[in-house]
Amino acid sequence: MRASARIATASAAAALLIGCVSGPAASEPESSESSGSAAGEKVLVFSKTAGFRHDSIPDGIAAIKELGAAGGFAVDATEDAGAFTAKNLARYDAVIWLSTTGDVLDGKQQAAFEGYIKKGGGYVGVHAAADTEYDWPFYGGLAGAYFQSHPAIQPAKVQVEDHGHPSTAHLPGIWDRTDEWYNYRSNPRDRAHVLASLDESSYSGGSMSGDHPIAWCQEYQGGRSFYTGSGHTKESFADPAYRTHLLGGIRWATGAAQADCRPEKGYTPIFDGTAKSLDAWKQAGPGSFELNEGDGTLTTVGGMGMLWYDGAKELGSYSLKLDWRMDGDDNSGIFVGFPASDDPWSAVNNGYEIQIDATDVPEKTTGSVYGFKSADLKKRDKALNPVGEWNTYELRVEGERLRIYLNGVKINDFTNTDPARSLKDGHIGIQNHGADDQVSFRDIRVKDLPARTASGAGR
Repeated sequence: MRASARIATASAAAALLIGCVSGPAASEPESSESSGSAAGEKVLVFSKTAGFRHDSIPDGIAAIKELGAAGGFAVDATEDAGAFTAKNLARYDAVIWLSTTGDVLDGKQQAAFEGYIKKGGGYVGVHAAADTEYDWPFYGGLAGAYFQSHPAIQPAKVQVEDHGHPSTAHLPGIWDRTDEWYNYRSNPRDRAHVLASLDESSYSGGSMSGDHPIAWCQEYQGGRSFYTGSGHTKESFADPAYRTHLLGGIRWATGAAQADCRPEKGYTPIFDGTAKSLDAWKQAGPGSFELNEGDGTLTTVGGMGMLWYDGAKELGSYSLKLDWRMDGDDNSGIFVGFPASDDPWSAVNNGYEIQIDATDVPEKTTGSVYGFKSADLKKRDKALNPVGEWNTYELRVEGERLRIYLNGVKINDFTNTDPARSLKDGHIGIQNHGADDQVSFRDIRVKDLPARTASGAGR
């Protein structure tokens, strides 16, 4: 069930997220209720506490049940650790640890949960889930970091680092909100993919030396883990932006949405959603791109042209990451390995295009090296989010080798053998294909790689 779960899209559910939070849901196993669709997708909300107990837990359970009813997944809620058996956990696509505290599982129950994760299960940790099971190393790695301390509840600025993940795709670059902001015993950045972090200068009591992750995701020992440090207050679970944030984390953890959750360090933004960051970009050919600084996106207008990056040097060995979204049967692409030119056809004739198109033939559809090599379509289809949702490409160029990762999954591996072309140096660009094609881009970033062929995915 976990491998094929497809919960309804966040956009379909978002319209129903603003409804008021209902009263506390039953949490004891004998009275626990299931809500949502009967389609087979199901999550378990676990809220047992052996330490401090948050009075927002009933609001959180009610909110998750409402998200399930709107989003097409069923929800069970319990505080009975006896639910942690291999047989019972196999019924769920993800387990949500909702502000659990202290030592809540015994050894057999821990072993059952470890087995569940290793078989592809999902974990969602909310707020005090980081204040749980300090003597269980597997859980510490799964959660990503343990709680250390917190100051008083207060407003802070949350810096969104990744807009390609469904938990953060809807958020502005700076998310102003009030909560209880945890400090953690360690920084998860080296082992997890940070989605959002706190600006410690915007509030009092931060103690992580200016690098303060507050939401992250990771693939962990065969399963998926999403954690958000927000969710202390009752008001959080009535806030549409927070509810969508939580819903996106649940959807990713169940496998209903895809995202690149590999650790990411060392990238330089070359388009960060601001007009200033476009100073080094040039339009070649007809058409243009429309900048929306409110959500940090570039959207194609007319064509057929290309916006290309005229940086200080041509790119040689590098990893390029960017997020993109189609709203329908649209067409665009990313060009690599072409010389500087005001003629977009120079990129077509001298470089390579990595295609974005939902419906073309295999060698000209999403993930293909256009006209040269199709993506692995089975892997591509499994990794691809549907029309209307964000996807992340990594294009990894090393020598004449080009590897394409879609939402963290390698879907194409191409080596140039054409003496008239070369991937060893050149520029990058994004295509505006035509008046009937609208594709949006954001968060374009690049990292130099050693000038050698390396194994494995970019970090």
